[in-house]
Amino acid sequence: MTEMSNHNEDGNTVPDSKDQMVTGSAWMTAGSIFSRILGAVYIIPWGIWFGSYFFQGNALYGKGYNIYSFFLIAAIAGIPSAIAKQVAHYNAMNEYGVGFRLYKHGFILAALTGLVCAALLYFGAPMFDGGDARVVPVLHSLAWAVLIIPVMSLSRGFFQGYQQMAPSAISQFVEQLARVAYMLGSAFIIMRVLHGSWVTAVSQSTFAACVGAIAGTLTLAWYYLKNRPTFNSLVANSKNEIVVPAKQLYQEILQQALPFIVLGAGITIFQLIDQYTFFNFMRGTGITSTVMLNNLFAMFSVNANKLIMIIVSLSSALAITVVPLLSEAYTRNDREDISHQLTNAMLLFAFVMIPSALGMAAIAHPLNIIFYGTSHKDLATAVLAFSAFVSIMLGLFSVTSAIMQGVSQNKRAVRYFAVGTIVKLALQWPCIHYMGVFGPLVATTLGFLVANILILNWLNKSFGVDFPAISKKVNGVLAFSLLMCGVAYLLVQLVSHLLATFMVVDSRVGSLIVVVIAVGIAGYLYVYLVLRTRLADTVLGDRMRRLRTMLHIK
Repeated sequence: MTEMSNHNEDGNTVPDSKDQMVTGSAWMTAGSIFSRILGAVYIIPWGIWFGSYFFQGNALYGKGYNIYSFFLIAAIAGIPSAIAKQVAHYNAMNEYGVGFRLYKHGFILAALTGLVCAALLYFGAPMFDGGDARVVPVLHSLAWAVLIIPVMSLSRGFFQGYQQMAPSAISQFVEQLARVAYMLGSAFIIMRVLHGSWVTAVSQSTFAACVGAIAGTLTLAWYYLKNRPTFNSLVANSKNEIVVPAKQLYQEILQQALPFIVLGAGITIFQLIDQYTFFNFMRGTGITSTVMLNNLFAMFSVNANKLIMIIVSLSSALAITVVPLLSEAYTRNDREDISHQLTNAMLLFAFVMIPSALGMAAIAHPLNIIFYGTSHKDLATAVLAFSAFVSIMLGLFSVTSAIMQGVSQNKRAVRYFAVGTIVKLALQWPCIHYMGVFGPLVATTLGFLVANILILNWLNKSFGVDFPAISKKVNGVLAFSLLMCGVAYLLVQLVSHLLATFMVVDSRVGSLIVVVIAVGIAGYLYVYLVLRTRLADTVLGDRMRRLRTMLHIK
């Protein structure tokens, strides 16, 4: 528990906040990325076992999961992030005992919200099916996960309040590992052994969320028991000058948590808007085939979304790390540190998000074939490439909204998000009417663009964001990313042409070879450039010196 020693007797943070942010981000990014990769890779065997029902099954899976995601966020109620923020707040005051009581009361709240939301999802499933009765059993299976996950997420928030990111990251990975194992096992047995219904297979695949939640919760329980002596020692040596009644603790949790529901559900709310408008709006363009509409919906809302969320999770991991660090600086009223951390957050976001998004766009064709086969490959590739650019706006909102929460501007952030949502709703019909399957993505981009501009403008006025320094470094990141993107695209074309002489390139194996070569060479080029020019040092600190030595870069 090395991070816990980062507080002295007065509760002040000892190490540089930039180092804390980078270290915390590394753990959260690793956990999130590995989890997202697992959550995407499973689709390959899963799709093979579903055969001709693959796109239909994936569309059904997506419909159920979008609704489930909203209920889950409502059940979690932002309590984990609120707990992380408030625990960090009291820890900064050396009042560990209050933070510990906050966690216990939050545990009760999380259990209650999980129970209520699970019941609503289970018994209210027919009201949320959007006219597709096959969604009902899927929602029934997902309700069990809603029952468990709030408590698990709350415990992650508690560890994050201590700047302990490893338990959260590892439990996240274990959760995903158990979920994917159950998904694949149940899909194989139902579709290949029993030759059963694809709807039943989808329902069992979604029930895997419950299996994963149990595994993740057990992992956190192990970490808690392992570190309980340290927790007890911190509580015993607290100042204990503040006495906070239970009623006030609940009020603090709810005041912090409720705005987190809206902001945490931001991307999901936009996806639900797509789910409940896309089919009717597309029918207005003349496409009436349910199968075709489901295929199109699967392309942009499920297939592409599953892959871009891998890179969005990079910024989401950063966002989770930012909240307690900003809360501590805000508690100390250290405006200089707040401004410094805002600059660091923006730079770190650009450093990882821009090359990831451009790189995914460059390899969209072989990447799409690896995961989703050759069905509608040209359109699906275009949708994935466009979605990769959209992911920058989604990731930026994850960071900016988390920053607003960290400086106790939750309500203002919700208002700005509401403006972005209005923009999304206003543009949804014309965008779909004139741009078809790309329409929802364009409307989403513009909606989040407006919300991000409003938030960044307020942050700059209130705390001062060093935009000149940021823009100079971001321009370097963008230049290197564009160069990497161009090289990756050329490598895809060149390697595909060379492989075509002795194998089928548009196969999963051929596409995998293309992706590995393109990502390996282009990715190394980006790493070399940012290390050689010392750009990485200005963002990630002196620790890049060791990496430069390992890679023999001067």
